[in-house]
Amino acid sequence: MTVDSRTASETPSGARRANLLVLAAVAVTLLLWASAFVAIRHLGRDVPPGALSLGRLLVASVALGVLVFRRPRTWPARRDWPLLLLCGVGWFGVYNLALNEAERRIDAGTSALIVQIGPIIVALLATVFLGERMNRWLLIGMAVGFAGVVVIARGFSSGGSGDMVGVWLAVLAAITYAVGVLAQKPLLGRLPGPEVTWLACIIGAVVCLPWTGELVTVVRDSDASTLWWIAYLGVFPTAIAFSTSAYVLARTDAGKLTLTTFLVPFIATLIAWALLSEVPPALTFVGGALCIAGVLLTRRRPRDRVEPKA
Repeated sequence: MTVDSRTASETPSGARRANLLVLAAVAVTLLLWASAFVAIRHLGRDVPPGALSLGRLLVASVALGVLVFRRPRTWPARRDWPLLLLCGVGWFGVYNLALNEAERRIDAGTSALIVQIGPIIVALLATVFLGERMNRWLLIGMAVGFAGVVVIARGFSSGGSGDMVGVWLAVLAAITYAVGVLAQKPLLGRLPGPEVTWLACIIGAVVCLPWTGELVTVVRDSDASTLWWIAYLGVFPTAIAFSTSAYVLARTDAGKLTLTTFLVPFIATLIAWALLSEVPPALTFVGGALCIAGVLLTRRRPRDRVEPKA
């Protein structure tokens, strides 16, 4: 009897199945992340930003806690806590507060487009804090990406100061997202993803505790539909989507996943158009295209310089 030494994942059928699972995880991640922008926009009409942030993070903390405590756990060392605090306060706390307030002022598709400048900010901060090399494509991409934000802001300039405040709050959300990504990167080399996400989620919830009174009022006075939407944000775009994205990252490189997130604004715009009957201003699409082009440019690598032979 001959025993095939290859594992199931190394056989053609196993490789196909693994690829299909990764593609399915990518699709779930993008759809859920896009739906979050629409759900926040919908809830923003009735739920204050602080209460929505706290409610979403509390639900996500419980859902992720179930995942973490189902298996043996690895807890952070003392040296990990400054980065965990930075990730939790920035990405889970301030990000949610800024984005929730932004989406009370601008539509879901525009918010998603502006947040896509996050990878540009990640690249910029990485040159400062991680010693990564600055190159001309990074500079060009940053210029193009931020030009896109200016074009989007221009499209809202006739709508009053409130719309402009929404644009810059979305920029703040992109900045805190970038800070969170950079803080999380070294942690994931030492700790499992579920533990990092769960602890950061709890830290973000602590940041939002000043809005506990608002959340109590929302829970007491809101209808079941509103509460279900808050629960949806906590379970699906947060707990499940972060888990599926971690599954993908474990099986492919981060760059490929980052590139696929460019689909999020377009999916969010389609969902918002179907469910909320809202379409961003025309200049938003031009500015959004510039933002995405800027991110793509930052991912280009300069050619190695060939030294002339003597």
